[in-house]
Amino acid sequence: MLEVAIMVEGQEGVGWDRWRRLALAVEGLGYAGLFRSDHFPNKQAGLYRDGLELWSSLTWLAENTSRIEFGPLVSPVSFRHPVITAWQASSVDNLAGGRLRLGLGAGWNEWEHGTFGFDVLETDRRFARFEEGLEVVTRLLRNDEPVSFDGEFYRLNDALLIPRSPRPGGTPVVVGGNGVRRTLPLAARYADEWNAVFLKAKAFVDLNARLDELVREAGRAPEQVRRTLMTRVIFGRTEADVDRKLEGELRDHVPAAVIAGTTGEIVERLGHLSEAGVQRAMLQWLEVDDIDALEAMAHSVLPQVSGA
Repeated sequence: MLEVAIMVEGQEGVGWDRWRRLALAVEGLGYAGLFRSDHFPNKQAGLYRDGLELWSSLTWLAENTSRIEFGPLVSPVSFRHPVITAWQASSVDNLAGGRLRLGLGAGWNEWEHGTFGFDVLETDRRFARFEEGLEVVTRLLRNDEPVSFDGEFYRLNDALLIPRSPRPGGTPVVVGGNGVRRTLPLAARYADEWNAVFLKAKAFVDLNARLDELVREAGRAPEQVRRTLMTRVIFGRTEADVDRKLEGELRDHVPAAVIAGTTGEIVERLGHLSEAGVQRAMLQWLEVDDIDALEAMAHSVLPQVSGA
């Protein structure tokens, strides 16, 4: 069976009222989790929109939910020192009783980095920094004894973080992205979970097979890396409702990886992803105020794909 979680863009006008309302709905409706982006407030039509800071929002989830998993999808290592990220993750996971999944990425948005004063770096050095960040984070999260590391970007000297996750092996680390040359090898070495982004089932099958090869080359078993996928969903109770949400565009103009339709179409597409090897679908939900539609999708789709 396929688990279904919700993913939101925290920088797109999501303030505390929306976050709390959405989180409690996801918790109560049977979705597997709630995940969010890690970006600074976004600018639209020349005006900044609400952008809820990542770790304060996740701490609220840890305190005010009891069932769902949650975490960043994904947090760029360019925004925070990886020691700080690992400490925040370990602390929040401890508070949540072991429900946090830590998604990490290299960073990519040049406007955001430039506006708020962070170095995005050219691609090779960006991924070299990302690799060191993963090394630091995983050493700190997975070891019960002090660890050391001497890299180009980061260093540790007999470092230990407490409190820790109550889960054996520490807080799970998620590496997100589809890049065959850089991202998949890093996922194979460091990740507890690989999160693909905006792929149809066939493309997922191909990358998933390549990841299996890379995981074995890294001396690990393929089943040690959980396989998930994030893509946008546009759900409507009726065809007219779907057309309205698509703003009058013909359906064949919708990007192929976007899952759009009524209950039957959503169930069919999710079924294809499950057959392709996806264990959890993170559905990007941009209509954050439409709790009624979120509820309708939970009642009509979840029983058919996840048994909820």
